[in-house]
Amino acid sequence: MAQMNMKEAIRDAMRVELERDQNVVIFGEDVGHVGGVFRVTEGLQKDFGEERVFDTPLAESAIGGLAFGLGIQGFRPIAEIQFVGFIFEALDQILVQAARLRFRSGGRYNAPVVFRTPFGGGVKAAELHTDSLEGIIAQTPGIKLVIPSNPYDAKGLLISAIRDNDPVFFMEHLNLYHAFRAEVPEGEYTVELGKANVVREGSDVTILAYGMMVHTAVKAAEELEKTKGVKAEVIDLRTLVPLDIDTIVNSVKKTNRVIVVQEAQKSAGIAAEVIAQINEKAILHLEAPVLRVAGPDTVYPFAQIEDQWLPSPARVIAAVNQVLEF
Repeated sequence: MAQMNMKEAIRDAMRVELERDQNVVIFGEDVGHVGGVFRVTEGLQKDFGEERVFDTPLAESAIGGLAFGLGIQGFRPIAEIQFVGFIFEALDQILVQAARLRFRSGGRYNAPVVFRTPFGGGVKAAELHTDSLEGIIAQTPGIKLVIPSNPYDAKGLLISAIRDNDPVFFMEHLNLYHAFRAEVPEGEYTVELGKANVVREGSDVTILAYGMMVHTAVKAAEELEKTKGVKAEVIDLRTLVPLDIDTIVNSVKKTNRVIVVQEAQKSAGIAAEVIAQINEKAILHLEAPVLRVAGPDTVYPFAQIEDQWLPSPARVIAAVNQVLEF
């Protein structure tokens, strides 16, 4: 086992796949010699050459189009969009072309492309660099959506994503790149797409989260048990599309109360979809409405006030108290 932060684990996953499969290529803005704006791809061009790890123009539509074209031709591209706020120029290639290819071609073709992109707040970044846009991706059939919360999952999920025969949108929270180190196996291993992880067992309430919000949820759960004896079960969704609704429902049947935490704005997001599916499959097991803890329905704020905007353990605790007292 090696000790890695999430940035290093993601790099290690790409290294494993570059060594294993000659069809894996990496490209994006400054990912080559510089190693990316966060140095996630640092050293990979030196080790694997400019034909397999290379820079592109500052044109997200070109990055998306190149990834789609290479995927059709048998390559397994890993295309980096430098920040998630820049995906709008590439949405035609990502959601209209890559996501629909298997359907459009009657199964004759597929697009085994991974679109990597950092996102998320709490780092005092510039405008358009911290938005959580996973809801846009999740609404489109044909593309998988993955958001890891720790180094071990990040490596295993990314390897699974690269090997998947459908496009995968892989989002990496900025605040987790250097947040902590954890044991990560050297060499190859996979974490199955579409499987949530019970991070913390509990019996009184279920807290569902993903990405950075998993850590916010765990802090809230620890405080609840310490101060009130409330045992909260925390589940890391990990893969938002496909969603592991079975693990969610099993937890609902045990705790009968649920909170869903997301960093994105409240309306029309992942939390809303999760709640809808809980209502469809487990409503008779609920003893209180399912509540959302999320960012407010405003534009992401300037850095000076983002800490007040982001969901906090205190807000999660308040929501838990509300469902317990219902």
